[in-house]
Amino acid sequence: MEKTIPGTPNEYQQLIDKEDAVLIYFYNDNCAPCLSLRPKVEDLVDDKFPKIKMVLSDSLAHPEVSAHFGAFSNPTLILFFGGREYRRESKYISIPQLAQTIERPYNMLFSS
Repeated sequence: MEKTIPGTPNEYQQLIDKEDAVLIYFYNDNCAPCLSLRPKVEDLVDDKFPKIKMVLSDSLAHPEVSAHFGAFSNPTLILFFGGREYRRESKYISIPQLAQTIERPYNMLFSS
């Protein structure tokens, strides 16, 4: 899994346009919930939804990326399917509920 994209909002947008499914995880290292939630989200994506491209964006290091996507609180997860924003979750995020939210569109998109 790619950990960060040290770049511009345009580079993030290019990734969203190129990949079928992208999850951007906005965080900062001074945010305790961000640090405790991140490994759980990474494990969920790796185990159940491996075709989702998950990338991290440090909101303190790259505030222009957060501003571009309107992610003004941490943690914020934005999920894109087919280049369009599908779901946005902020602050209090339930891993089982997140998995349930992702499952149906993921299966529709990636079922063979």
